[in-house]
Amino acid sequence: MLRDNYANVNGVRLHYFTSGTGPLILFLHGFPEFWYAWKNQLADFGCDHRAVALDMRGFNLSDKPSDVAQCRLNVLVEDIRAFAAHLSPDKKFALVGHDWGGFVAWAFAIAHPEALEKLVIINAPHPAVFARLLTSDPAQQKASEYMALFRSAQAEQILSANNFDVLANKVMVFGSQNGLPPEDKPEYIKAWSQPGALTGGLNYYRANRLSTSPLANGANASSFVVNVPTLVIWGEKDPAMVPQNLDGLAEFVPQLTVKRILEASHWLVHRQSAEVTAYIREFVG
Repeated sequence: MLRDNYANVNGVRLHYFTSGTGPLILFLHGFPEFWYAWKNQLADFGCDHRAVALDMRGFNLSDKPSDVAQCRLNVLVEDIRAFAAHLSPDKKFALVGHDWGGFVAWAFAIAHPEALEKLVIINAPHPAVFARLLTSDPAQQKASEYMALFRSAQAEQILSANNFDVLANKVMVFGSQNGLPPEDKPEYIKAWSQPGALTGGLNYYRANRLSTSPLANGANASSFVVNVPTLVIWGEKDPAMVPQNLDGLAEFVPQLTVKRILEASHWLVHRQSAEVTAYIREFVG
């Protein structure tokens, strides 16, 4: 049974859904999603885990700080650290992230490897690999052009027009030719319609310049090593992230397992939900 709750951590009130009891497995969504993206995984993992899906800060029913700087990566990482400590103090947990949730999960694993049993990343690039591609790979540069729109002052107006038509039918294209499945569309529109929620999600793009490579500024590559057993599930037909994001990944992730889903797009958590769940369960146990 799914139960919703709130936690006050790191200066914000975060909304989440939880299912089951046992070791913690925490799911982090991306843009423009919310906890609901993981509803199938909550049902499955709730059988033998405490499965939790969070509304990240800025999204749906969680707090939405107006200061763009409050969505910087280091703040988001601290949200996860404090939230996990609130739910399961002094115990290691499994962390699963997709899209922005995956980017935050990478950063969390780099900063706090001692907190994690396992890390699962779904179509989210490792920060050092992605920054390298954004400076040198024309295909990734082209695939990332949408970020300029998301950072623009016009983004809210464009994305919310005609009952969120662009988000529902052009950004989240999966499950049918017409974007969001009919049964899910009302849930997403309700979440996007929460006061400040669209801006809260877009502020992730505005607060974080992903093309700025710390390695180019003299940082040591060892600072970006993930010392956690890691599963990367990758949809090969992601229009926003080229498969080259997997090239050289082992340099930063010594304990790496990769599962490629050849026909999957960016939205594989939804479209290939059963396959994704099976891969996570095989890896996490």
